[in-house]
Amino acid sequence: MLYIGSTNDLRARLKLHNNGRVSSTRKRIPFEVVYYEAYKSEKDARIREHNLKLRSNALRQLKQRIKLSLA
Repeated sequence: MLYIGSTNDLRARLKLHNNGRVSSTRKRIPFEVVYYEAYKSEKDARIREHNLKLRSNALRQLKQRIKLSLA
């Protein structure tokens, strides 16, 4: 399962999800970070998040990159 989201505090966000405090992900815990991207600009981060959520090619490429790096 791949979770796509943006935050300015990854550790705090992961803790919220893993503690079951986010209703949309509660049934899929625990989560573990295997990949993340960091951006200086919040605008750039939101654009990337939008592209991953709405453009299947971007998401497909990311999944392939993660799969290869974990092999």
